[in-house]
Amino acid sequence: MMSRGDVLVMVLAGGAGSRLEPLTLRRAKPALPIGGMYRLIDITMSNVAHSGFDDVWVIEQYLPHALNDHLANGRPWDLDRTHGGLQILPPFEGEQHDGFAAGNADAIAKQVPFLREFAPGVVVVVSADHVYRLDLGEVVRHHLDRRPELTIVTTELGADEDPSRVAWVDVSDDGTVTNFEYKPDEPTGTAICAEVFVFDGPALLRRLGELMEDDDADGGRPLGDYGERLLPALVDDGAAVAFAMQGYWRDVGTVGAYHAAHMDMLGDDPVIRLDDPSWPMLTGSITGGPAIVAPGARVVNSMLSPGSRVAGEVVDSVIGRRVVIEAGAHVSESVVLDDAIVSSGVTIDRSIVDVGAQLSEPLESSADVTCDEDSGIRIYSPAAKP
Repeated sequence: MMSRGDVLVMVLAGGAGSRLEPLTLRRAKPALPIGGMYRLIDITMSNVAHSGFDDVWVIEQYLPHALNDHLANGRPWDLDRTHGGLQILPPFEGEQHDGFAAGNADAIAKQVPFLREFAPGVVVVVSADHVYRLDLGEVVRHHLDRRPELTIVTTELGADEDPSRVAWVDVSDDGTVTNFEYKPDEPTGTAICAEVFVFDGPALLRRLGELMEDDDADGGRPLGDYGERLLPALVDDGAAVAFAMQGYWRDVGTVGAYHAAHMDMLGDDPVIRLDDPSWPMLTGSITGGPAIVAPGARVVNSMLSPGSRVAGEVVDSVIGRRVVIEAGAHVSESVVLDDAIVSSGVTIDRSIVDVGAQLSEPLESSADVTCDEDSGIRIYSPAAKP
């Protein structure tokens, strides 16, 4: 059994999140608020921290400034260390390096020189845009017991999720992954990839080197996403096994899924709890005093974050930090993000109010309003300044 220092965790946090626009026009997707008082990357980082791993690299690209500020050198997850801990890897240019990555596999490939220097026995690759709870240590132990080149964490697709947005696999009785389909229009697989992967470190370097040599011979084309060539090659060679994750998992890469994830957190017995004392989500962004519910307010089956003030009606909703819901305002089945104000007389239903939006009647004059075509969710963004 290898020591923790032989395990390197790579967090892919560079995506632009175009399917979440307009929520991601001014921030990276991993910096998007989730669950009222957290950021999306908190979920991944908390899973890593609770799993006991000390060496974590966060690969950034799109709008990294707010994300860097939130990461705070790893302090919220006890990763601000003299040796090891959190390292942030932004895009860069240099000899044989052209800066921006074209896909998540390409983002890993661009770190090959640093991977060779670190020489990890195991590389855990996770994305920063999912809501779930997972002990990565269990996955690594499973990987070391089987000794494949790759362990793919699998899960079941939610009934309301789009099957064409995820990768599908077939798994044999002995746990070997026998087939891989990357975002197929009509999937035939039996399980989906949770976008958590455990690689044998030397094997990963060898595979990336081979693919990069092929790319150089083919005019330097980028490696793309790992579902395009990296993972299919491993599966075709019989070098991948599955680890079936139990419990809740949701990809929040679309407006509808982002809204649905918040609704999943509500109720007396929600399917996902971010405040579970046995596995709490850790964050460095808690600011503001206690939430205040004014006399005459009505709050039903909702979450209120620090610093929020509610004088109106809030039903089946998640209210972010320092949000104000004035008397006479009505909010239902909605997600209201930090520092937003919903003024008296405003009614919003099944909507998302972006950070800092100030809603008053008429709504179209006080905010930029868009409607997500797939889910029907309305998004209220701060009005553009004249």
